[in-house]
Amino acid sequence: MTGKLAVVFGGSGFLGRNVVRELAKRGWRVRVAVRRPHHAGFLRTMGVVGQVQLKQCNVRHAPSVAEALVGADAVVNLVGLLYQSGAQRFDTVQAGGAATVARLAAEAGVEKLVHVSAIGADAESESRYARTKAEAERAVRESVPAATIIRPSIIFGQEDEFFNKFAGLAGLSPALPLIGGGKTKFQPIYVDDAADAVCAALERADAAGRTYEIGGPRVYTFRELMELMLAETGMRRLLLPVPFPVASLIGLGGEIAGALPFVEPPLTRDQVELLKSDNVVNTGGDVGLLADLGVQPDTLEAILPSYMVRYRKYGQFAEYAS
Repeated sequence: MTGKLAVVFGGSGFLGRNVVRELAKRGWRVRVAVRRPHHAGFLRTMGVVGQVQLKQCNVRHAPSVAEALVGADAVVNLVGLLYQSGAQRFDTVQAGGAATVARLAAEAGVEKLVHVSAIGADAESESRYARTKAEAERAVRESVPAATIIRPSIIFGQEDEFFNKFAGLAGLSPALPLIGGGKTKFQPIYVDDAADAVCAALERADAAGRTYEIGGPRVYTFRELMELMLAETGMRRLLLPVPFPVASLIGLGGEIAGALPFVEPPLTRDQVELLKSDNVVNTGGDVGLLADLGVQPDTLEAILPSYMVRYRKYGQFAEYAS
């Protein structure tokens, strides 16, 4: 693959920066299409001089997408939203943006396309996030039938927005909420393993046209994840079950707060809806798994201590997390 050009949409995000680094490591030239290139300069250091380029692009603006795709040999679309804000809407970014990228990639003659979706993508879901993820998959398949779709469970790692969020909250509050009682199941996957899966899907001929659901080696309940995080940080906090109806009211408050400039909503009603369904890989049917892409996943227990240490009372000098 040395010398070929991969265009990565959303390459400055948590998963994206790891995908960019792995592609560069594998010898690809990488063009990172992002809305704010001036905030993504750190990506240039992930390859040799000139290997990683930055290109201003907004997936809601088709001409900028077309410009980003000039000369591309492969495309990776990682653009997604955790919540809606301003012009960044689920329907225009996750669904419409993915449709635009796939359509213009097809018009540009690009045959290799990896689209990162999410476990739980469902056109019939009550969650707008899940519905638009499913709409995106459908649009990608219509334009590029040979595209590979990857649906990860929650992704963890040094800069994740899951364990870091709850560890930060635990540092401020005597209790942590267990939405729906904390019974929802997850199969967390390490960000480096997810990046390896994306790159493998791009390079393996047998991945063309397939859908993969990827997760780590173990399934946990939400309560178990909170207990593990607290054990690693050495914090003792009450785990407070919150019924879904109450959580939805909290989510509404989060959305109102999130309407303020530079405020990230701690919880939304759409996220509460997502928590009503388990987030684990489907091992049946024609859906591929992480092992089918040749990736051996790291365990949560092996990685989590490496970045939860910052939340311990004495940091790296704590003897152990209790």
